[in-house]
Amino acid sequence: MAGHSHWSQIKRAKGAADVKRGQLFSKLSREITVAAKLGGGDPGFNPRLRQAITTAKAESMPAENIERAVKKGTGELEGQSYEELLYEGYAPGGVALIIEILSDNKNRTAQEMRALFTRAGGSLAATGAVAWMFKRRGWFHLEQAAEDAVLEATLDAGADDVLTTPEGGAEVFCPVDRYDAVEKALKSAGFTARSAKLGYFPDNSVPVTDAETAQKVIALVEKLEEHDDVQAVYANASIEPALLPQGGG
Repeated sequence: MAGHSHWSQIKRAKGAADVKRGQLFSKLSREITVAAKLGGGDPGFNPRLRQAITTAKAESMPAENIERAVKKGTGELEGQSYEELLYEGYAPGGVALIIEILSDNKNRTAQEMRALFTRAGGSLAATGAVAWMFKRRGWFHLEQAAEDAVLEATLDAGADDVLTTPEGGAEVFCPVDRYDAVEKALKSAGFTARSAKLGYFPDNSVPVTDAETAQKVIALVEKLEEHDDVQAVYANASIEPALLPQGGG
């Protein structure tokens, strides 16, 4: 059940998504707005909104920005309408990718995604071609936490995996229907998640063993994450540590 985390190594390699501050706030605002639209503006009764707000606060997003995003979602303020999209594709080396998107123009987004993949030597895939390699799960990232203590706190709540991170923290995974229970268990035990979400995580990894392919995979993920419409990118790559950029962690 326990072990070392590999799925997020690309993020660590490139500095945990090097998006500009304004762009980051824009992405966070979109998620808050969509969460409020779908589940209401009260975070106490809307887990997705609650987590979106927690993540925004952790990134030092101003309170007025958060409040405005919520009001756009509930209709109290006029705002853009976003559509949730899921793209699937392949990076060089046969690495599978799932991309979560919030778009106000899906035709434009489709063209731009196709162009990004083509330039990177990858390809978009048909719906379902990649998704079967991933499982939708709950995920919590704790910056400083002992693996055994986290495991003890969350096991009864439904956590099914606890992994250590190179920085001395832990990542907790759980089934979708146990997300709220694990969140409460972590809080009850005094743990604070630096970030958390429901996302797509690979059942198995594709090993990347040469520097050129590793560079291409990381570059494509970086370009995708820099796109305004992209909220998250998931990859099933397992890159040899020696091939990661210097200072990547």
